[in-house]
Amino acid sequence: MPRRNAVALAVCLAAAFTTLLDQASLNSAIPALRSELGAGPATLQWIIAGYSLTFGLAMIPAGRLGDAHGRKWLFVGGVALFTLAGIVAATADEAWVVAVARLTQGAGAGIVNPQVYGIFQDLFTGRERARALGAYATVGGVTAVLGPLVGGAVLGTVGADLGWRIVLLLNVPFGLITVPLAIKYLPSGTTRTPRRTALDLPGLALLATVTLCLLLPFVLPGTRMILLIAVAALGALIWWERRYARSGRTPVLMPELLRSRGFTLGTLSAMFQFGATLSANLVLILYLQDGLGWTPLRAALPMIPGALGFAVASSLSWRVLARFGRAGVVGALLGSVTAFGAALLVVLTVPESRLVVALGLTQLASGIAGGLMLSPNQALTLAHAPAGAAGLAGAFLQVSQRISATLATAAVTGIMVVSSGVTAGLTLCVAMMAASAVCSALDLRTRQPAGEPLAVP
Repeated sequence: MPRRNAVALAVCLAAAFTTLLDQASLNSAIPALRSELGAGPATLQWIIAGYSLTFGLAMIPAGRLGDAHGRKWLFVGGVALFTLAGIVAATADEAWVVAVARLTQGAGAGIVNPQVYGIFQDLFTGRERARALGAYATVGGVTAVLGPLVGGAVLGTVGADLGWRIVLLLNVPFGLITVPLAIKYLPSGTTRTPRRTALDLPGLALLATVTLCLLLPFVLPGTRMILLIAVAALGALIWWERRYARSGRTPVLMPELLRSRGFTLGTLSAMFQFGATLSANLVLILYLQDGLGWTPLRAALPMIPGALGFAVASSLSWRVLARFGRAGVVGALLGSVTAFGAALLVVLTVPESRLVVALGLTQLASGIAGGLMLSPNQALTLAHAPAGAAGLAGAFLQVSQRISATLATAAVTGIMVVSSGVTAGLTLCVAMMAASAVCSALDLRTRQPAGEPLAVP
């Protein structure tokens, strides 16, 4: 690998570490932040769920702009925006300021993410590309381990009043280092002639409207009638996207993707799995800290085996894909359903003195199952993308996951904060994971597109 490409890879991994560490460590600080700023349930839900919302909505236009006009300065701007918003959040004296800053951070991360994948596509091919993507997944596993531990250690050392602020500042040093390195080492320009870019802003606005209308009943009591607006906005979105596609431009919801049984079922499976996993971790953290009064560090301990299991299983997932295909994904999801159900049983029956070990075992099983499922499901789903639409299909898949995470985390946060209902929260997560398994099982009958055979990279 040329030295400049290796440095560019390191810069992309640094950006991934910056954004993922922030996500992984925040859950530990949520109870302290709520207590110190007096954040109500609605504001807390915006702080937790709003990040995924703006992350998802920023990805498609950012990806298209990067394709057409170059990725370097979008990458730099996204990291800078994420870092500055982190400073605003950490120095806020009002909970609503933290919520707005988290929405801004989500947009920054959403701008960076497609540039990272695009840079990998531009600089690497074959085995080198597989290694770059594997390194990216490894960074995710490392931050999943470090985030809760570091967040818990900070809160335990300096106390709740200052600790949550330091947790929100953890990303700042990495961001300040990453920006100048990106300016110096990332490739400039684009492989194609810069052109006027069709962003389908009306489609994005309608998609955001649908998501917000589905989100508001969770964060604002008495707004269930707004679901009627969601239905109307969804109808308008479908009509507009068809009209936009007939004009020869590329819509947010590409009709060819929506008509593909394999892509639709794979996307639904990914949505339910992603939302269930993020929500289950949040439920357990809130239950252990708020319900049982554990310290943030002690509450983080049962999460570590899951993160380690996910990292190890992810490195082996391509072998499972090559041998079992979609059946391997279904098996992994059934394992996740079992692990989630076991976690619920542990919470209800195991004495508090044994919870760290018992939950650690269920988290280990859940992490292994998730690692075996995630990348293979993405590969099998994206294989159904029409020629020339792989980038859009990948962005749509990730946007779908982020919308799922937005709605699921808002729902379980409301359940936990308002009623401390760990049983209801985990039951919802089990149901979502079961829905993911059903969607994946239905895809067993879908014929895999012709092409290169699945192989271990």
